[in-house]
This record gives sequence, structure tokens and C-alpha cells, in this order.
Amino acid sequence: MADFRAERMSSPEGEGRARGALEKSWDAYFAANKSINKPLLAAFPELKTVLRGWVNSTMFDLFGFWMAWHLVGGFEGLQKNLGMSRSSIYRRVSQFRAAFGEHPDVFEFPGVTIDLEGFLRGMAEKKDNS
Repeated sequence: MADFRAERMSSPEGEGRARGALEKSWDAYFAANKSINKPLLAAFPELKTVLRGWVNSTMFDLFGFWMAWHLVGGFEGLQKNLGMSRSSIYRRVSQFRAAFGEHPDVFEFPGVTIDLEGFLRGMAEKKDNS
């Protein structure tokens, strides 16, 4: 296993690109939805804190599931390439549909694209170099 302690980044955020982009997007979203968010959070100030952990972990998990679905070839690919059980895949598909309203095979995250050929080519190159 590689040890990257000697190649530390200047901060845990790396160059901070993802954090900066998220903060900018969140500020725009919150400003656009201020009329809804402000009274809701004023009425239930603990709502944000109570739900944050569950929502964060669930959304992170479902986004990863969606990405894996597309990178390994859907249902059959998840079974063969990642060893996921049928029931686990069905459970994740159900959660995904409940959260996003569509099957992961047809859902598209706005602003997110997957370059499958580039991914496979890059992974092959990394494997060859290691």
C-alpha cells in the first residue's frame, strides 16, 4: 500500500477547488431559496443539525452508487465487477428512486458527466504504471 504522508498537500482540502465550487454554488442556491429556507429553519432551528448527518451520508452513498452503476455497466456489472448481491442492488435502486424520482440508469445529475472511455483508459494506464 502506498504511503502518501511524505507527499502532503498544504491543507486537507488539497488546492480547495471542490470546497470553493461548493460554497459558491451553495450560496447561490440558498439565496435563490431564501424565502423558503429562512422561515423553515427559523421555525425548526434544530432541523438542519438533526438531519445533516443522515442526509449527507445517504446522498454521498447514492451519488457513489449512481457513479458505480454507470462505470461498471449497470445491474449486471455491479454484480460481476463489484460483487454486490441482487438484494443490495435492488435496495439501492429503490433508495435512489425515492430520493431522485428516477432509476439510476436514466437519471442525470445536472452538471455531472461520466466519460466512461476516458475512465477506462485512465485506469488501464494507472494499472500499467504500477
